[in-house]
Amino acid sequence: MATLALAIAVSVLGSSVANVALPTIARDLGVTPAASVWVVNAFQIAVMVALIPCSSLGDIYGYRRVYGIGLAVFTAASLACALVDSLPMMIVARVVQGLGGAGLMSVNTALIRFIFPRSMLGRGMGFNTLVVATSSALGPTVAAAVLSLASWPWLFAINVPIGLTALAMLRDLPATPRAGHKFDIPSAILNAATFGLLIATLDSIGYGVGGWLPVAEVIALAVVGTLFVRRMLRLPAPMLPVDLFRRPVFALSVATSVSSFIAQSGAYVALPFLLQSVGGMSDARTGLLITPWPATIAVVGPIAGRLSDRFSAGLMGAIGLAIMTCGMLAVGLMPQHPVWWDVAWRMSMAGAGFALFQAPNNRLMISSVPRERSGAGSGMLSTSRLLGQSIGAAMVAICFSLTEGSGVAHGAVVAVFTGAAFSALATVLSSLRMIRSATD
Repeated sequence: MATLALAIAVSVLGSSVANVALPTIARDLGVTPAASVWVVNAFQIAVMVALIPCSSLGDIYGYRRVYGIGLAVFTAASLACALVDSLPMMIVARVVQGLGGAGLMSVNTALIRFIFPRSMLGRGMGFNTLVVATSSALGPTVAAAVLSLASWPWLFAINVPIGLTALAMLRDLPATPRAGHKFDIPSAILNAATFGLLIATLDSIGYGVGGWLPVAEVIALAVVGTLFVRRMLRLPAPMLPVDLFRRPVFALSVATSVSSFIAQSGAYVALPFLLQSVGGMSDARTGLLITPWPATIAVVGPIAGRLSDRFSAGLMGAIGLAIMTCGMLAVGLMPQHPVWWDVAWRMSMAGAGFALFQAPNNRLMISSVPRERSGAGSGMLSTSRLLGQSIGAAMVAICFSLTEGSGVAHGAVVAVFTGAAFSALATVLSSLRMIRSATD
């Protein structure tokens, strides 16, 4: 678990620290702020299109091997990011880094399943939640600390010694059984085209791109996505595990996960606008006041993981998501110019609710698939998270676009309330799992 913690922490930090340095990167590389956004987008798109193929490779060749290759690629690409001197080279390095990150994320929870016995699997998921939440919370702080002492290339260079340490510990990860089927290259191509078009479509809708482009993207997505799903339905061990969706508990868990991450991602994007426009707060103060949300996840996550070994994930998820919904409603109803503690308790409430849901949901998702297809379950877990985050960011952009004449504060409030609606939907979906479990 120490090996997993190091690698996952560095991959989470690698995806978040670049955001803080974008203005500096744009200035040093001589590009516009809009162009510099591709430093972030290139990484996210690469992760999204490679997650499912990497999880399939894990089933076929072993999770430890895929994890190790992903870690090596991520570490080498981090060094490349620190040495580039142009935006095109940076984008290429970030794409490669994203491919390595996909190797880590795609089989992470599958490895946890083989590290912990079934009766303690929730503890493993809770520990993983702790690492991810702590890394997310520390990302902006670590970036600010590094930038105060050194230039932006060091944001990527610090990944190298941590990655090398994790690589040296790789032999401690367990060997896992391998599937008998071969890697399906046509499915990998269709997967990349489907998810690439999905991200492009969400970006076009979110940024209000007009004309024929969004229409063309939607049509292309429908055609390619249909071909992809039809191919998956014909295969005995499909890369995208559509056959697992015939299991109601798995399908409901994925839908719950996507809805919850739409809510959380939307809130994370909208909150800085809300706090600065309604609360009149500085950038630094805004960052500090958002921190209670991920910090509470880091505290409550391990506790929720232990509880999930004893109690129903559907019940814990429904309770947690109901608390998260109330917390998000409380954030949306926040008065003007609130004192710090009046913001902190609302953030902590939302974070605690999300933590009560996440570890039990991850445990249920990974344990509801056959052990020999743990990679497919792990890949879907990560894909549902990234899909929810992408939709959540697009949702906020749409809310701002629809409320353009009413001011930034109004748009941010609408986005938070919309996120609360998705959290309420996730509460209902989680509750349905209890009914299905009772029926089964």
